[in-house]
Amino acid sequence: MVDEGDYAWRRDTPWRRLPVTLPGALLVGLLGLWAGAVLVPDDAPTLPEPLSIDAQLIAPPQAPTPVRRTAPRQEPPLPQKTRPAGEPVREPPPPKAPASLAAPPAPTAEEWQLAAAYTPRNSKRYRNAWGQQVRSMMGTATEGPEQGQVRFRITIHPDGRLARVEELWSTSSKASELAYKAMQNLPRLPPTPTGKPLVFDQTISFLPYETGWPPSYQLDCLPEREPFKNPFAWDGSTPPQVVARGHPPPPPEGCPPDSTAATIEEEEQSMRRQMDQWRWGR
Repeated sequence: MVDEGDYAWRRDTPWRRLPVTLPGALLVGLLGLWAGAVLVPDDAPTLPEPLSIDAQLIAPPQAPTPVRRTAPRQEPPLPQKTRPAGEPVREPPPPKAPASLAAPPAPTAEEWQLAAAYTPRNSKRYRNAWGQQVRSMMGTATEGPEQGQVRFRITIHPDGRLARVEELWSTSSKASELAYKAMQNLPRLPPTPTGKPLVFDQTISFLPYETGWPPSYQLDCLPEREPFKNPFAWDGSTPPQVVARGHPPPPPEGCPPDSTAATIEEEEQSMRRQMDQWRWGR
């Protein structure tokens, strides 16, 4: 009689399933080979080879190395020079005061009387008296950025009233301001020497070393020079004329009196004023 438990053990052993699983595995393998042969033909294109790029790797910038700061070297103090016994103590010089120059006095009544009758050189004495009157009302000139000069073109009525003022140039805004203020407060002046409007240029010096007065009148009696004419110029139609060179005529009689003395200093100041006025050599 066969035991039931022994029969069940023999029925469930793995080797008993081998005849069933082996043909299935072979069938699956054959199907896989056939599918690969069909899906992948022989003339299938080959994939391109991967590209190779020659690139130069640049290292990222490195942070600068911190500089180690050291304390400055302490120099040993220099030995102080000792003052010998009995030597006086020298005090530092006092600060230098800026140079200054007071305004010149205004023309007197006698000077204005001479100026009102002085006709030579475009009423030269009247023009200088007018400039001195304006400068006397501008005050003291002090060395510094406010010093300078200003030049005007002046027009005066025949009765002595100021008609027009035009500023030509200036090197100091303070000098211009003071000059305009003085011209607004001018007193009543005498009539012009010629009885006609007087037009002239006048430079007002607001400087701590020069005022521009007194001028020189010693050569004013000489007649005015004639305008230059080229003796070799010819227009081509009129007959050429020979210009005779003669000596200048003598000064006329009755020359107005001169209140200034002819000195070397006066001539030097006159030459310096002309150089500053016409800017020679600049």
